[in-house]
Amino acid sequence: MRILVAEDHPGLGMDIQRGLERFHYVTDLAVDGEDALALALVNPYDLLILDVMLPSLDGFEVCRRVRNAHRMYPILFLTARGEIDDRVRGLDLGGDDYLVKPFAFRELEARVRALLRREHTVSSAILTFNDLVLDTQTHEVRRGSRLLTLSHREYALLEFFLHHPRQVLSRTMIADHVWDGEAPYQSNIIDVYVRYLRNKLCASGEPDVIATIRGVGYQLKEETP
Repeated sequence: MRILVAEDHPGLGMDIQRGLERFHYVTDLAVDGEDALALALVNPYDLLILDVMLPSLDGFEVCRRVRNAHRMYPILFLTARGEIDDRVRGLDLGGDDYLVKPFAFRELEARVRALLRREHTVSSAILTFNDLVLDTQTHEVRRGSRLLTLSHREYALLEFFLHHPRQVLSRTMIADHVWDGEAPYQSNIIDVYVRYLRNKLCASGEPDVIATIRGVGYQLKEETP
């Protein structure tokens, strides 16, 4: 799971980042609204944690622009402003939860788990793209009528592609989500597993749907030349 934390207080932001990483979340930290928005529009996060009183763009404005860009991941607001009007405004803009400072980290982590659990529950168990079908409950993968046998890593890689069709995924993003950051994106291990996956997807002469974006990463898209 990858989380973006936008918090301009240096001590609190780093404490939240370290705390979430102890629970094995991949966590990025932004210290102003413009950086948070830029990261949120580029990376496929599972959750955003936004301080409301951010410099450059406040958390409410970041949320509004994220929702206008049709990014639907959960958003949790952190703020010292606990008035009802502020809470209603944040939720009306597309926020999913609201935590007032000061707070105990245990409560923050519990709310993170609840939001991620809710997001997982509402997500479809079946992921599809063209003639590719992946069942996240049974882990069965088909291409057309053909049943594929994938390794654990190949399955995780394909599932990540299917969650983000047509989006260019950098090697860093793939390393963070499929290898939990353990596979250095400078190495060729990601390229090797993409080749393994391609070979299995195209074993019966089907069109290649994983495009190589030179110098960046990969993209799941309609038939590549």
